[in-house]
Amino acid sequence: MKRLFNTIDEWKIIQDKIEFEENRLAESIMSIGNGYMGMRGNYEEYYSKDSHRGSYIGGVWYPDKTRVGWWKNGYPNYFGKVLNSVNFIGIDVYINGKLLDLGKADVKDFYRELDMKNGILTRKFIADIDGYKIEAKVTRFLSIVSKELGVIKYEIKSLNFDGEIMFCPYLDSNVKNEDSNYDETFWVNVSTDSKNNYGNVVAKTKDNPFNTEVFTIASVMNIKSNKDAKKNTYSNKEYYSDNTLVFDIKESETIYIEKYVAITTTRDYKENELVEKAECILSKEANKGYEIVLQEQSKAWNKRWETADIKIDGDDLAQQGIRYNLFQLLSTYYGDDSRLNIGPKGFTGEKYGGATYWDTEAYCIPVYLGVASKEVSRNLLLYRYNQLDKAKENAKKLGLEGALYPMVTFNGEECHNEWEITFEEIHRNGSMVYAIYNYTNYTGDYEYIKEYGIDVIVEVARFWASRVHLNKRKDLYMIHGVTGPNEYDNNVNNNWYTNYLAKWCLEYAAENISKLEKECIESVNRNNVSKEEVKTWLNIADKMYLPYDEELDIIVQHDDFLDKEFIKVKDLPKCNLPLNQNWSWDKILRSCFIKQADVL
Repeated sequence: MKRLFNTIDEWKIIQDKIEFEENRLAESIMSIGNGYMGMRGNYEEYYSKDSHRGSYIGGVWYPDKTRVGWWKNGYPNYFGKVLNSVNFIGIDVYINGKLLDLGKADVKDFYRELDMKNGILTRKFIADIDGYKIEAKVTRFLSIVSKELGVIKYEIKSLNFDGEIMFCPYLDSNVKNEDSNYDETFWVNVSTDSKNNYGNVVAKTKDNPFNTEVFTIASVMNIKSNKDAKKNTYSNKEYYSDNTLVFDIKESETIYIEKYVAITTTRDYKENELVEKAECILSKEANKGYEIVLQEQSKAWNKRWETADIKIDGDDLAQQGIRYNLFQLLSTYYGDDSRLNIGPKGFTGEKYGGATYWDTEAYCIPVYLGVASKEVSRNLLLYRYNQLDKAKENAKKLGLEGALYPMVTFNGEECHNEWEITFEEIHRNGSMVYAIYNYTNYTGDYEYIKEYGIDVIVEVARFWASRVHLNKRKDLYMIHGVTGPNEYDNNVNNNWYTNYLAKWCLEYAAENISKLEKECIESVNRNNVSKEEVKTWLNIADKMYLPYDEELDIIVQHDDFLDKEFIKVKDLPKCNLPLNQNWSWDKILRSCFIKQADVL
């Protein structure tokens, strides 16, 4: 395991030297978000060395066409990916006409901190640009008070010269995803505009052949400064809008600009309203002044921490680690919008397409139940409830009944086409029900099951009842052709975890139907559940085959697992590790090695 930053602080992530070789990792670690949008820890100014510029808007995605070598029934039509959106932090800086570039300048005293307690990213450095020495301080945050708002304050102090400082704040929507095929672009320019201390860019996603939603984004910026510029010009072109502000500066003098940006999308407003809505947000927020907006941000984050903080005494590294994980989770999602979910990498990058996985229900909801109000988890459950019809379509495509929730999705439709995952990692379905179980147990909110949850519980039970088969010779129900949580074993029969979860889902469905028959018969009738169907569920659960070895007295991961050649990791030559980078997939599948916890 690599540790990039060595300074340990309970409330901050601290970078005390400029990083070139691992700059992308540094950018990921320094990511910020507010649930509505987020960005990697990129520099505002131009940077000539390796970097991955990325800003992302929650719920804005694109269906990237699936390419498979042959046609298979049930395959999804497309991959989906979160889109790298408008670069709204950009501020080029010139010192006496020379471009500030930390990739080339002589940089001293570089310092950057992610203040998790207050949700603020700050960077400081001293740079020598061809003999002109400056001290810079850059502060930015994404507001959790006004979700569409991002704020940057960029300060330059002259250390050894009288001369000129030029700031060029801009908006640029001509951006690409790093994982796009053949440098494919996803944005079409709609309009741009500029005037003194103002600019806007409007862009929309290209039309797609799958009739999924087309998104339009407007980004609007207002610029303030602590001194009147001696020259203030502006320009705009396709995808791009900028201002140029030139200031005289004396030695030891500090000049700064404040860049306020509002991002609006057609997820919330009509396209012809986007710019006007963003301007209203900026008018309200920028008029408060930087210090007030900053104070509101700090106050709101401190309020979150009152319920979210987990304190660990005696281990500063563990304390920093738990707070960082909570900070990124709460920055990615805080329950404000039931149409959104939690991307696997949050707002730190494009890996895994930024889509929704079952990890939300299995691992994230239990955290939210402990550190946030119940509405956060409830909205995550509603996200899946609202996609129930799509889940039923997914099951029907495979010739099954009930609902099969997707492995990867943005809108409820499956958009992942690796057969061993899409078709076989069906244990994900059980996590949808287990999340409801956790929520109602923790909060006591059984009204959720009455109104919404029972619909999901029933359709998942129907899926399991149609996916099992009866082994008449053993008089046991079995589930063949699955991949359990251990992804190093594909297309196996009777994965213990999957079979047990199916059994539990069927019993839990029967239990709730029984309860609702007494408390809320309308919920039962709404789902057309008969006594015979419940009886079938319980019969399957009672006769579910669960692999077990009596001689060893152990639960077995799946049929035939004990037939493998068993080798301990410590007995492997180190050149074999990590396996997924040194072994063929065929060899991995035939091995005894486990990628992640399964029956454990």
